Amino acid sequence: MSGVIAGNLRPLAEPDLALVRSWRNHESVRRYMYTRHEIAEQEHRDWFARCEQDPLRHLLVYECDDQPRGFVHFTVQTAGKVADWGFYIAPEAPRGTGTGLGRQALEYGFQRLALHKICGQALGFNQRSIDFHRKMGFCQEGMLRDQHFDGQQFHDVICFGLLDSEWQVRG
Repeated sequence: MSGVIAGNLRPLAEPDLALVRSWRNHESVRRYMYTRHEIAEQEHRDWFARCEQDPLRHLLVYECDDQPRGFVHFTVQTAGKVADWGFYIAPEAPRGTGTGLGRQALEYGFQRLALHKICGQALGFNQRSIDFHRKMGFCQEGMLRDQHFDGQQFHDVICFGLLDSEWQVRG
């Protein structure tokens, strides 16, 4: 499909941490996160160390032409066939990178991790994420009204789900 920046996923590694943290701390990414403070280097390293020890966490970098362009993670529920995902792309990534990341990540989740369902959430004011989930084939499964307090006001959380069978029909 034209306009999609194709790439590949690989595991997040220690040398990636500074770059991924810079993306996460960029205002265009951070404003849509549950935690909006700037992530300190040691906080980021501690998070990575915890995730590396957790077999239910999968941290991945999306690369295009050998250049890191995005980050995606899966947290598999203890039942083993359902996972939550989260993602962001580099603020300077070309248009179409997010769609490429989404397709590769969903393929990874359903094929490599053998998931039955992938769940996502978006803050109610994050229209780009809401539209992205729909574009990727997710169904809106609910809205948690005034679920998240950002320190100043409450926000709705929109819940999404995509089944493997739905993804296979789209693929």
